[in-house]
Amino acid sequence: YLHLGTNELTTLDVSNNTLLTTLYVGNNSLDGLDVSNNTLLTTLYVGNNLLDGLDVTNNTALIDLGCWNNSLTSLNLSANTALNNINCAGNQLTSMDLSNNTSLTELWCHNNALLVLDVSNNIALTALTCDNNSLSSLDVSNNTVLTTLYCENNQLTYLNMRNGVTEFLETFNTTNNPLICIETLDPDYATTNWTSSN
Repeated sequence: YLHLGTNELTTLDVSNNTLLTTLYVGNNSLDGLDVSNNTLLTTLYVGNNLLDGLDVTNNTALIDLGCWNNSLTSLNLSANTALNNINCAGNQLTSMDLSNNTSLTELWCHNNALLVLDVSNNIALTALTCDNNSLSSLDVSNNTVLTTLYCENNQLTYLNMRNGVTEFLETFNTTNNPLICIETLDPDYATTNWTSSN
């Protein structure tokens, strides 16, 4: 376990620390971090740094990944099939392939530049925040255990909520979108509980 958060670190070499399972280096000034030798990592938090790239392809044991508020333009998570939680908010991501991340329960990808987001394989998702992107459509019909969905401030014209989620959905915000249709299994329930005047 190594916690070096909230310092002024510009470099960090953990290549010899092969037994690390938890690494917190958020709130620093790192512009690069090599964790390729740290194959036992289950938790990695590198939020609020200056990273323009992050390679976690060797970190197949990762369960929690926090890389928010960096300058990432891409993030390859195809090898990280054990991931439960991803917070990659506040980057410059335009796409994400989450098809292999079937254990994912929480995804925080707001404040990026996402054009498309496919969460159809992520059926364990309970929380999804994808607000402040450039999404034009979103399909959460396979995400039957959602309790939180933030998708406001996108370009959504279509939202598929035919997932049976009604009273389980505790937090839902889709304001500031040019929505034409929200597809749902129970339109009466949705109108009564998900909308308000003005």
